[in-house]
Amino acid sequence: MWEDFIVRLKKFIDNHISDKDDSEDLLQEVLIKIYKNLDSLKQDEKIYPWIYQIARNSMIDYYRRKSKIELNLELEDIKVYDAEEPSNGDIAICIKNMINSLPEKYKQVIILSEYENLTYKEISRRLGISVSGVKSRIQRARKLLKNMLCDCCNLEFDRLGNVIDFQHKTKDCKFC
Repeated sequence: MWEDFIVRLKKFIDNHISDKDDSEDLLQEVLIKIYKNLDSLKQDEKIYPWIYQIARNSMIDYYRRKSKIELNLELEDIKVYDAEEPSNGDIAICIKNMINSLPEKYKQVIILSEYENLTYKEISRRLGISVSGVKSRIQRARKLLKNMLCDCCNLEFDRLGNVIDFQHKTKDCKFC
């Protein structure tokens, strides 16, 4: 019975972890956690939900660890403006500094979506959060950036809502 369950647990993990080696490692990690924490199980009849919860939590931890390793989220190497328009460079530096000042969870999603052009689903996998969580974070990050930009600069828009000109409100803006 136990061997059959391990096969099912492995399939469950394989469905969520694409790398076979990582999936094997994670299965071993889950089995160790089960063994070490078996005495904390209060109701024996709830062993399967308990085991799957350990597996889900381990997968979440896996994606969090992986995202910290893979996400070198500095904007230093990312071109954020068109060199042909020198005024764009000023606002780009301002926006770059604003992005770097965002809380890490918002900074991550903005860089991944806007500069690395990843889909919500790809971002979800890399960060180990739900797609709706990604959408919410992007929406909040954009709102924070908009508020910072409006506090810093006077913006002029065309009829489509694109910024066509800007002027700094003060010379001592902490972002520019």
